Amino acid sequence: MAFSDLKQLEEHLTTRSYIDGFEPSQSDVGVHTALGKAPDATQYPHVARWYEHITSWEAEHPHLPGDKEASAKLFGGASTSAPAKKADEDDEEVDLFGSDDEDDAEAERIKAERVAEYNKKKAGKAKTTAKSVVTLDVKPWDDETDMAALEKAVRSIEMEGLLWGASKLVAIGYGIKKLQINLVIEDELVSLDDLQEKIAEHEDYVQSTDVAAMQKL
Repeated sequence: MAFSDLKQLEEHLTTRSYIDGFEPSQSDVGVHTALGKAPDATQYPHVARWYEHITSWEAEHPHLPGDKEASAKLFGGASTSAPAKKADEDDEEVDLFGSDDEDDAEAERIKAERVAEYNKKKAGKAKTTAKSVVTLDVKPWDDETDMAALEKAVRSIEMEGLLWGASKLVAIGYGIKKLQINLVIEDELVSLDDLQEKIAEHEDYVQSTDVAAMQKL
């Protein structure tokens, strides 16, 4: 799977929310990076919609699943060369040892200073927040349920550490469609059981909810 131009990408995203699968991945990041900016929404509406959505995930791009190197080649033969890391972000760039030309005392002093600087940077790094990508299935009562109102009710739920993502309607038979919606949660702040209970409170629209997929970031 690769795209030589925006026309091919538009055709691909006409029936899909993501480049590959049902959740953001490195495939999306690679194509997003290759594009560089959002295309004309009039000419490429589905690509523009997808680009805006993936941009909202920018803080999570480094942690999304997938092959970064392979994904960089998915659109227009984008270069696979990664940007150089900043010195303060790369632990291996901290030289713990002095030059061989220095005398022993000076070498030990420089080594001690650099070890102290290294430890300070390590201690100052923020602890990574555990997050999960979840796909929820929300089933209505029947084929007469207003699915737009159902989705609006679901998205009205606000919790600290909860971010709603893309959604789509999936046919389940007898003219009934379920809402399949993606979300990102901070594991320490959001309980899926609590969230599903809140969704179930909209009993005029919601019959039941199920966790269709879940993956740690």
